[in-house]
Amino acid sequence: LIIGGVLLFTAGKGKDAPQPGQDLSSVVAKPDSHKLMQSPDGKVTVAEFLDFQCPACYQYYSGVTSNIEKEYAGRINFVHRMFPLSQAHPLAMDAAKAAEAAAMQGKYAEMYHALYDNYRTWAVAPDGQNVNSDTEAAKRKFTEFAQQIGLDVNKFEQDRNSPAVAQRIAADQADGEKAGVSGTPSFFINGQKWEASGKTYGEVTQQLRDRINQELAK
Repeated sequence: LIIGGVLLFTAGKGKDAPQPGQDLSSVVAKPDSHKLMQSPDGKVTVAEFLDFQCPACYQYYSGVTSNIEKEYAGRINFVHRMFPLSQAHPLAMDAAKAAEAAAMQGKYAEMYHALYDNYRTWAVAPDGQNVNSDTEAAKRKFTEFAQQIGLDVNKFEQDRNSPAVAQRIAADQADGEKAGVSGTPSFFINGQKWEASGKTYGEVTQQLRDRINQELAK
């Protein structure tokens, strides 16, 4: 698969853009940020700002990060931050709320995988080409995922509509803007912005491996 433009959808940049090489660890990876996986020494932290309905994020999940997740389990911290781009992706915010609500029951990773493993069932329009905008159908799907991963569904429904969930997503978006995030997916490795230059997902995966290995070797 040829990547072309990875950052397909953009949001407004913050007024105070970070300087090149600036360590943004304290902005992009907070102590309470969701960790898809964690290492005992915390030597390397990869932070991803993502939008669950973003086609590029889904393609990265399928072709890059799912491989990294398997290969580096227990060796790195992999932090996720919500950055729904609602103008381009009408279901992105609802998907982020579903992930946050699952996290409140300790099952963020399970919902993360359910959303991406079943991406085409809720995120893609019936024509198979455009993003879906059927909010009610998507919410029903998210409830199905909640059932499948063993959540208390009543609590899930309450939590995803709660101010606490909305505040967490807003905080992630604010941190993304501080870090200069302008599209998804956006990656930071030990607080440094990381961008791929490969033309295929295999090349990008290897570039990400190389950078992680460099940090592990320090």
